[in-house]
Amino acid sequence: MTRKIIHTDNAPKAIGTYSQAVKIGDTVYLSGQIPLVPATMELVSGDVKAQIRRVFDNLKAVAEAAGGSLAEVAKLNVFLADLADFPLVNEVMADYFRQPYPARAAIGVAALPKGAAVEMDAIMVLGG
Repeated sequence: MTRKIIHTDNAPKAIGTYSQAVKIGDTVYLSGQIPLVPATMELVSGDVKAQIRRVFDNLKAVAEAAGGSLAEVAKLNVFLADLADFPLVNEVMADYFRQPYPARAAIGVAALPKGAAVEMDAIMVLGG
């Protein structure tokens, strides 16, 4: 199968040794996104809800660059510095996803890059 590296200027550039996403066949593996504003590479200003929204916007941009949409996400992983913020993830997620929802995991972590409150990665199946 062909392996294609996905890149878009509409999402933050990689800040390490990784790609924004990798497409193999119809499956796209989206790297973790934190709430960086693509133009400035700084954390979005505002509260945790604003950070969650920025992460979904970043994932959406990468999904679209790969030829898909968030509707084709099969698995979503959510990493939170504070699991008390999980209800906000559900609230904001409802603005980006409709039923049937993707499979999902929520994991509490000690810290995230750049002091972010949230990070998410995803697996998308095109045409799925």
